Amino acid sequence: MEVPLQYGTAGLTITVPDDATVLRPAPAAPLADPSGAVAAAVAAIARGPCAARLGRPGQRAAIVVSDATRLMPNETVLGPILGLLRGRGLAPADITLVVATGLHRPSRPEERERIFGRLLGAGYRVVDHTAREPGSLAFLGTTPGGVRLDVCRPFADADVRILTGFVEPHLFAGFSGGGKAVLPGIAGVDAILASHGPALVAHPRATWCETTENPIFQELRAAGRVADPAFIVNVTLDEERRLTGVFAGGLEEAHDAAITAARRQAEAPLAHRCDIVVATNMGYPADLNLYQSVKGLSLAARACADGGTVILCAECREGLGGPEYVALLERASRPAAFLADFEREPPVIDGWQVQIQAQVQRRVRVLLHASLSAPDLRRSHLEPAPDVSATLTALVREHRRAHARAPRVCVIPYGQLTVPMATT
Repeated sequence: MEVPLQYGTAGLTITVPDDATVLRPAPAAPLADPSGAVAAAVAAIARGPCAARLGRPGQRAAIVVSDATRLMPNETVLGPILGLLRGRGLAPADITLVVATGLHRPSRPEERERIFGRLLGAGYRVVDHTAREPGSLAFLGTTPGGVRLDVCRPFADADVRILTGFVEPHLFAGFSGGGKAVLPGIAGVDAILASHGPALVAHPRATWCETTENPIFQELRAAGRVADPAFIVNVTLDEERRLTGVFAGGLEEAHDAAITAARRQAEAPLAHRCDIVVATNMGYPADLNLYQSVKGLSLAARACADGGTVILCAECREGLGGPEYVALLERASRPAAFLADFEREPPVIDGWQVQIQAQVQRRVRVLLHASLSAPDLRRSHLEPAPDVSATLTALVREHRRAHARAPRVCVIPYGQLTVPMATT
């Protein structure tokens, strides 16, 4: 049978065995009027317990928005929030839109156009967070875990702080959204390293859809508390990138409600781990580079039996990722050796993604279908799969010869919107 995959912007259709298991998100009705739903949620905030914190003339506001690597429908969400602030007497010049880049590169002009749409040129100040420039940061507070939070200065200086985000499963934070907009979103490099260290990433509870006793989730939630936002607006999306829910209010209440909805959509039961797994990283912009696409690799490994094979389909139109990530890949002669060295060292920028890749490759074979150059493919430590259907056919044939049975095959077309929950 043919299965369409989210891959880049054009997509990719592959041929798989008729008895393959195809994991998709659980059905969730898209909102009939997304803009109206956001407007209603924001209007409810103005009538609720957060009302006293929504600003007055002469005050400054900062709204944290997702960067270009996220699917967040920023323009739809921001419109009602900005309308609320203007209604409280704040002028556009008093409102700063902070792009939560974390350690990613700054947004490009065409990406700002995609992120903000018609809001660009409307008088609002737009800044990209720069985690590595101390002069752009201000001290906000310290988490109970001892992480010093220096954050983007316009946010720290604001009288009214607002967080927005898309809630989806995350490979070691459990779920995105909530406090993740602060840490790593607008935090300084030292705080990001402290919350993404090797021991934390290796923790058994630091994984997909886990929040209870997940040390990374708890640290990011704590950072959100330190930031003390007036309110947050988090959303959930379906596989067609349509809004399925709007969750607005206090940090914990709204984020927890969004997590409940995202969990209901994403968690996919799987009776047995499979011998061959084909997965994506949810297409563009999530598969912009290999650094981001390690999420899809980690996801696929959840469905793959020990000694099995994963085929990751991620376009990676911008190559491998940032310079630190590339340097770490080049340093590793093989992933297992890197992992042994890495876990004895202090945290390094982008080390968490290489750590996750090494953990996966210690257990399964990984092939990659991407637009990477030949040198970048060699640096990735992954095997090429230039034709996914032909590669899958060959793997099925090899498995039959080696094991005298057909392999179990699993396909995950929508990346991290579907999290395999294997029982054996």
